[in-house]
Amino acid sequence: MTKIAMKTPLVEMDGDEMTRIIWKQIKQIVLEPFVDLKTEYYDLGLEYRDQTDDQVTIDSAKRTLELGVAVKCATITPNAQRVDEYKLKQMWKSPNGTIRAILDGTVFRAPILVDCIQPFVASWRKPITIARHAYGDVYRDSEMKVDGPCKAELLLTMPDGSTKKQLIHDFKGAGVVLGMHNLDDSIGSFARSCFNYALDLKQDLWFATKDTISKTYDHRFKDIFQEIYAAEFDAMFKAAGIEYFYTLIDDVVARVMRSEGGFLWACKNYDGDVMSDMIASACGSLAMMTSVLVSPNGQYEYEAAHGTVTRHYYRYLKGEKTSTNPMATLFAWTGALKKRGELDALPDLMAFADQVEKVSLQLIEEGIVTGDLRSLVNLDTVTVVDTEGFLHAIADRL
Repeated sequence: MTKIAMKTPLVEMDGDEMTRIIWKQIKQIVLEPFVDLKTEYYDLGLEYRDQTDDQVTIDSAKRTLELGVAVKCATITPNAQRVDEYKLKQMWKSPNGTIRAILDGTVFRAPILVDCIQPFVASWRKPITIARHAYGDVYRDSEMKVDGPCKAELLLTMPDGSTKKQLIHDFKGAGVVLGMHNLDDSIGSFARSCFNYALDLKQDLWFATKDTISKTYDHRFKDIFQEIYAAEFDAMFKAAGIEYFYTLIDDVVARVMRSEGGFLWACKNYDGDVMSDMIASACGSLAMMTSVLVSPNGQYEYEAAHGTVTRHYYRYLKGEKTSTNPMATLFAWTGALKKRGELDALPDLMAFADQVEKVSLQLIEEGIVTGDLRSLVNLDTVTVVDTEGFLHAIADRL
């Protein structure tokens, strides 16, 4: 059989633990038998990130700016326990945060819906898409442990040497202190991405922060969104028959839980991280969530919205078969292949990616599922298969 050709390589970012194993299985079982796969490979596994002082993460993001499309496996953001486990030089920052900062994009996440899985929230009838700001906040923070009494201050030093200073806290004993930042340009890119995406979807856009408490930081987000909307998008939204509105994050959560879905929910970085997991779980499984980072200049990085599935990885190391759901990682690959096919005018590649998605959804609709979906599918007959079995079933139908 003649394999489907590619012109431009994808930037391939490998990852960690169980998702790293699934990554290789997807390539070998589902993709490579049918596609002459062209990628530029970057190993973002924690060991190699440590060896390169995380330069490999920076290099992969810069290459994405050049090639335009990347596909990324889930990666570990190390904590203190991971530093000991992997004997790391230091506690490296989130690779996703690094990539998002370089691409200056917005993450759009949406659940993968199938008819036989009903959302846990009974009122939801349509998918809810999360737009997550992809720069700054706790993902690019600076932190210090406070060992004893001291005065923590926020200091700004101007180009002319003048300074502004503000007390953070007068510590009487031990504690911790954290500094966060964001950029007007990045917030503006986030806002425009959200407004444009809402117009593409023809869906209302909801945005929320906690500006009543964070009267400068969060309020800046609110102001920039409103300024851009009024100056650039108000007329287009009215012509499209859709709405933009701002409210507090706690209010919007209540609105979401009472809604029927079918809207775009814009969130700051951490809020988007948490709320996209909530939406995914409520719609079935964390492994049933697509995620794509879109830069202002039209670069795309596709990834799974979930983590590295550590618990299954330790079982895998013992030689046990695992029934880990590969759908989100699989859809990261198909999303990247579709976008690569679109940009390079390769209809066969786009059609193949569509067919992979269609076949995988058909399997679930017929009751052939991984373990996480066993109790969720509303079918009389359910067959649970391991990860490899699910991927081979896709390949057989292709």
